[in-house]
Amino acid sequence: MEFKIKTGDLAKQKTPCLVLGVFEKHKLGAPAEAVDKACDGKLAALLKKGDMRGESGRTLLLYGLPGVAAERVLLVGCGKRKDFDRAAQRKAVTAAVDALAKLNASEALCALAEPLSREDDRYLRLRDTVVAAAARDYRYTHTKDADKLPKVALKRLALWIEKKTEQAIATQAIAHGRAIGDGVALARELGNLPGNICTPSYLAEQAETLAADHPKLTTEILDEAAMAELGMGALLSVSRGSRQPAKLIVMHYRGGTEEAKPVVLVGKGLTFDAGGISLKPAAQMDEMKYDMCGGASVFGVLQAACALELPINLVGVVPASENLPDGAANKPGDIVTSMSGQTIEILNTDAEGRLILCDALTYSKRFEPELVVDIATLTGACMIALGAHASGLFTADEALADELLAAGERANDRAWRMPLWDDYQSQLDSNFADMGNVGGREGGAITAACFLSRFTKDYRWAHLDIAGTAWLGGKQKGGTGRPVALLTELLLTRAGVAPQAG
Repeated sequence: MEFKIKTGDLAKQKTPCLVLGVFEKHKLGAPAEAVDKACDGKLAALLKKGDMRGESGRTLLLYGLPGVAAERVLLVGCGKRKDFDRAAQRKAVTAAVDALAKLNASEALCALAEPLSREDDRYLRLRDTVVAAAARDYRYTHTKDADKLPKVALKRLALWIEKKTEQAIATQAIAHGRAIGDGVALARELGNLPGNICTPSYLAEQAETLAADHPKLTTEILDEAAMAELGMGALLSVSRGSRQPAKLIVMHYRGGTEEAKPVVLVGKGLTFDAGGISLKPAAQMDEMKYDMCGGASVFGVLQAACALELPINLVGVVPASENLPDGAANKPGDIVTSMSGQTIEILNTDAEGRLILCDALTYSKRFEPELVVDIATLTGACMIALGAHASGLFTADEALADELLAAGERANDRAWRMPLWDDYQSQLDSNFADMGNVGGREGGAITAACFLSRFTKDYRWAHLDIAGTAWLGGKQKGGTGRPVALLTELLLTRAGVAPQAG
């Protein structure tokens, strides 16, 4: 979907469909009031007939309004005026895009309530519209019959701004929103692909393709021989049970000065996780193709950084493997030696994500990073603790925690800080190795983060557990693309290109 900006008299705008906001009790948003005035109150009169009361998410399509150049007018319920915040606006945009998809209209002009009643942040309001519309526009098509797919006619969405003086901020909002939306879509697409297509080698190929499209991005792929030479015994122990060779994918984006230290993002790339010898239950095992969504989010963020040419240095590291049962696979009780030299007793082969991440985190030290954030669908325990609404954030760095939490709030991709206290470290004690790879049922998400912390002593580090937020189950099954928006917001702020509220 393409996005552009329009300004001027709404009633005179020629468009296949004009989208206007209506609040509860038939109260028109400011743009709708202007259109109502142009058609001599016809809009308000139609609303009084009771077909729509302005309930959040409801829509009503009108034709032939006198004095209005638009072919159609789509009214979108915005709920109570006093409650119309950014969340309510995103819901309204989603409802509008759903309704527009059913029309034979290739273009529409969106003019919801102006301004926001609570948060008059024009940049975020417009960016939210783009991100929400792009998210709703995404369709998975890779392995489906194109002739049976729903036809989505909407190709262009124009955003109306009241004043020409807002043109610059609107242009920036659209550019940032589009980059985030495209990054989210890439992460969703990679996550949605089946494990027989999206293998570690496939991910490596996608990284090379991404680098070929962007001159500031280079890619390095380490094969199993190179990883063995580096001593990555933990990572390689996971891939032994698979016929698919593991890959360590390293993507360098150089948009900052040569001396500027990079932000490093490390994304878990388990392209399929059957649990290994500690085999998972059969029910919903198909969803374990999403165990690479941390890695997918790194791809999405790198693409967004490239699209915006952010003045920042960034490294994406994706350890990619499968975890399957085989005669060569890890066994409970096996002991492996990580790249750091620390030994790990494998008490549960289904706790494999931390094994591939720990070597990738040790490897990241060589970049002399400004900070490192790892992203992983790591524990069911985090899903139980936080559900599908917030990613779990673990770090001992107070300033970094504040940065990430603020980025999540601003991007509508929230995280919640969890404890990372030394009190939990003893649960990882082993009689036979430097540590076990699990610490028991209690505090499972926390002990997993404690495990990773043992490999991150040399730099600022945070861990995002996205097990509950990376995908949806049930009828809406599919990848969400989280936390691409959070991490892109972090980079926008760090690069100094994110406008302040106002």
